[in-house]
Amino acid sequence: MFAADFEYRKAGSIAEAVQLLSDNPGAKLLAGGHSLIPLMRFRLARPEVVIDIGGIANLRGINVSGDTINIGALTTHAEIAASADVQRSNGLLAEAAGGIGDPAVRNRGTIGGNLAHADPASDWATVLTALGATVSAQGPSGARTIAVSDLIEDAFATVLAENELITTVSVPVLAANQRAEYAKMAHPASFYAVVGGAVVVTMDGNRCTAASVAVGGLTPRPVKAPSVEQALSGTTLTADSIGDATARLGEDITAAGVDIIGDVYASAEFRAGVAPVEVKHALMHAIGLAHH
Repeated sequence: MFAADFEYRKAGSIAEAVQLLSDNPGAKLLAGGHSLIPLMRFRLARPEVVIDIGGIANLRGINVSGDTINIGALTTHAEIAASADVQRSNGLLAEAAGGIGDPAVRNRGTIGGNLAHADPASDWATVLTALGATVSAQGPSGARTIAVSDLIEDAFATVLAENELITTVSVPVLAANQRAEYAKMAHPASFYAVVGGAVVVTMDGNRCTAASVAVGGLTPRPVKAPSVEQALSGTTLTADSIGDATARLGEDITAAGVDIIGDVYASAEFRAGVAPVEVKHALMHAIGLAHH
């Protein structure tokens, strides 16, 4: 099927992209295109105006400054996976980027476009939520910073205004005593996450002093797991203590007030059962009790 007719505009700068968005309500941004183009071809999206931001050079690139990794919104998954700076500063980012889709998707898809699309089965939102990442968004009134944990409101819906775009994703550098991992049950064709769990643990020897846990794929937006985090903090991490902590994940999903997704790929009951298993896998990988 072909897309419905639309007007194509190409933005040469961030300011021009913001102006075009303001002048054309309902317009869609074209970054890598791996999300928008299929929707348009199936006529699930029918924007009257498509604004191509792919040529804006200062939306690309990776820079490590102090304890923060700054990633331009148009940086591709493949570029993140291959970056020596990312591998050295936060290996989870490189690992997650390398597990997205297939080579064609990784070489065209962008981190900013992925977050703005807000697909519940995406890896980035879950991983970045656990890492405590933020995005910078530019609109007519200037720039603002949004925590990734606050960015996504619902499936395919974010807090971004119609005339805002993501410019940068900022992620903390992992400290020497921190371990981070992501484990997912992936759809065998698309490699989208049916269920995924991301964890960051701060260690003092074998003892966990702090934890950050997020799950995705099973709910419309990633969910943080404070009950699991509290159960992990202050304990020596073993298979038993990890199992006890992850058993509390259901409490956190209930407290978040979100429905668990049931679809043709997996029922809600299946996803609910798999979620603590994936978080457990991520924790065990992080501390070396198990391997991918």
